[in-house]
Amino acid sequence: MLTISKDILPQTFLSYIAFRIAFMDTLERIALAKQVGDDPFDSFGFLTEVPFLRSVPPHVQLDLLSVTWAKHLASEHVEGDLVDESVVYAVCETAARIIDEQPDEARRYLQGGPLDVHIAVDHFLSSEIRNLHLNLSNEGDFLLISQFQDMAPEEALPMKEEFGIQEEAIEPMFDVLMQWFMSVDFMPNLEGLLQEREVAKAITIVGLKQQPLC
Repeated sequence: MLTISKDILPQTFLSYIAFRIAFMDTLERIALAKQVGDDPFDSFGFLTEVPFLRSVPPHVQLDLLSVTWAKHLASEHVEGDLVDESVVYAVCETAARIIDEQPDEARRYLQGGPLDVHIAVDHFLSSEIRNLHLNLSNEGDFLLISQFQDMAPEEALPMKEEFGIQEEAIEPMFDVLMQWFMSVDFMPNLEGLLQEREVAKAITIVGLKQQPLC
């Protein structure tokens, strides 16, 4: 169970819908970018909802989503960091937007998954999904730290202190900006979100860029 600011992200079909739609949409955009010859690592994907993480490559975004999903499905309590908070926010906002603007696409993304979801894909559903992150009592620090990117350290420090943002808390966010390789646990992390055949297809599309063995 993923805890954010002492709140547990509910393990319901709503979280499944949010994570799955965000994953499938980003994966499809990667595939399309490769088909038309565009740079598949341009700024797109669900994590572009978080200004600080807009430059994270799409395949890394999917990896981060899988890590947060695995924490969410864990039987024990797992305390989330700012990256997890960013992922939860971004999947909820992305899924809600797609449901509102492209309901047919949302229905297609939900087809054939591990859960057989029978629910109206409408504005009520998008509102419920947005409430998943709105009901978490976090401070939204992951949305604030983009303000510090272009500031000198001595200028940023007073603002961080004012907002109560600890340096050690934002370190994982900076680490993500330098990430290129995917986790070796990408496949098992997707259990419960994708079928095995869907995981295999995802690996083919992204190329599963993993850290080489030394």
